[in-house]
Amino acid sequence: MFQRHLSISALAVITAIGITGCQQPQSPQSDTNTKPLESKQLLPSTKQAVAFITKAENHLTQLSEKQSRAEWIYSNFITEDTAALAAEVAEEVTAAQVGYATEAAQFVGVELDPVNQRKLDILRSALVLPAPLDPAKNKELASIAAELNGIYGKGKYCFADGDCKTLPELSAILAESRDPALLEEVWTGWRQISQPMRPLFEREVQLANEGAQDLGFADLSELWRSQYDMKPQEFSAELDRLWGQVEPLYESLHCYVRGELNKEYGDEVVAKDQPIPAHLLGNMWAQQWSTIYDMVAPENADPGYDVTALLAEHNYNEIEMVKQAESFFTSLGFEPLPDTFWTRSLFIQPQDRDVVCHASAWDLDNEDDIRIKMCIQKTGEEFVVIHHELGHNFYQRAYKGQPHLFKNSANDGFHEAIGDTVALSITPAYLQQIGLLETIPDESKDIGLLLKQALDKVAFLPFGLMIDQWRWKVFSGEIKPEQYNQAWWELREKYQGVAAPVARSEQDFDPGAKYHVPGNVPYTRYFLAHILQFQFHRSLCELAGDTGPVHRCSIYGSEVAGEKLNTLLEMGMSQPWQVALKEVTGTDTMDAGAVLDYFAPLKVWLDEQNKAANRQCGW
Repeated sequence: MFQRHLSISALAVITAIGITGCQQPQSPQSDTNTKPLESKQLLPSTKQAVAFITKAENHLTQLSEKQSRAEWIYSNFITEDTAALAAEVAEEVTAAQVGYATEAAQFVGVELDPVNQRKLDILRSALVLPAPLDPAKNKELASIAAELNGIYGKGKYCFADGDCKTLPELSAILAESRDPALLEEVWTGWRQISQPMRPLFEREVQLANEGAQDLGFADLSELWRSQYDMKPQEFSAELDRLWGQVEPLYESLHCYVRGELNKEYGDEVVAKDQPIPAHLLGNMWAQQWSTIYDMVAPENADPGYDVTALLAEHNYNEIEMVKQAESFFTSLGFEPLPDTFWTRSLFIQPQDRDVVCHASAWDLDNEDDIRIKMCIQKTGEEFVVIHHELGHNFYQRAYKGQPHLFKNSANDGFHEAIGDTVALSITPAYLQQIGLLETIPDESKDIGLLLKQALDKVAFLPFGLMIDQWRWKVFSGEIKPEQYNQAWWELREKYQGVAAPVARSEQDFDPGAKYHVPGNVPYTRYFLAHILQFQFHRSLCELAGDTGPVHRCSIYGSEVAGEKLNTLLEMGMSQPWQVALKEVTGTDTMDAGAVLDYFAPLKVWLDEQNKAANRQCGW
């Protein structure tokens, strides 16, 4: 996760509940089918438009640093006072951004050079939750947004004995327990918190759609989809194409996992030819399945090493873990992190105060004051996370020379993809190069490693896609309020092949049990990141001259790969994402074929297992 400043939204009032790093939304394709606001007046002049853009950008630059510092203090010193100060600054930023978005709509159709046109598009269409021009409705929307987040943030489920548990505690039960009855109770219990959200969400959609229309869009769906340098309908078609590429791999994984769960639980709990009950996959939303790896792992899957044990054996402390991750980037030719990174970051959980421990990367001054904030645990998982977070930091520093409105990733999937691309290079070969591992396991051990990776990366793909598929249909009116829950489960079955373990009705509001829905955080970025990271990794491995299997490749030490990567990073979002993508991959088209290349040995193995067990795949 990276944190620079909040996206343009009407959510500033919820800052005291908790600030998370939402990426600044991306520039739209300027020739979308949206229309400028109707006006009887003549269009403003080019000079007036440029003056407005300059004024807005200068003001937002100043507010960005002010907000980043307030958020950093709040996240590192959680008190009522710091929460109030962060909320106050966020309200100031939101007021400015909403005002500029509304004003930007007045300049649609004015003749501008490409740079200023791109900046105007960003100002106009970057609102995640646009408020109507009516002040009373604006206030109502902000109040609803705050209430939805409050309901989620306070959510707990209380067992019959009075033991009430928070979401992290409930998630731990889902990850660790193998008792179907307990898993069902936990899964169902958490979803009780979202039932009261339903009427609030319905009204929020009405108001936000009105706000989108005030900005010249047909609805909020069109606004969200216009942020990808493509016409909205073309972007939707692109997502369908990418999913079509990876769907066969997901179906093989689904078939194998369902068969193994059937062995564990029996036909009465897991039918051999039906969607998988969602409560059995080790995650509250069945979005990642790696916590059930022990149930589905192949025989002799142990790779023969454990990164957590290796870190302990070599006496790595928290700072040394970060230093090692930094050396990954310097081996590619990047400059070392500034001294202020080491003096101002948070690496270890303080004992004297509350902090937000969720790992995040920060850019406080839009120049060189980059930091990470983590409560590092000396584990292999955290070692990977550190590499990921530094990926954000090096991206942030690379685009520091861009104008403020272009200081972001090429599209909102790129920032997460870059961090994950780096993490894909933490292979046994890399561990050997840095002296943590003596001998690289032979390829017979790869299946276990790939399966564990697939339970996170491949299993996530349909979930990453379907959340916004549902929301876009809700925003456009294709899904009516009386169909919210039914449509949600129809899409989950269509894409994921999972089903609710108990009967659901329209009294429920299961979408609200996932933070990003009441929090109004777009989700397609995560699907894109899961596609792009493999495409980047494959291309960078080719540049590095690695001719072996792509899942075994590490670009550590390749300045050729680093130079290409840096060129992409320095662009920020000054160019359409297609230009940035082509810089590294040689093509301006996203390609999920790289996912298939990475998991090719696993796909063969999965199909062999499914055939040998005579499994009927699909649902």
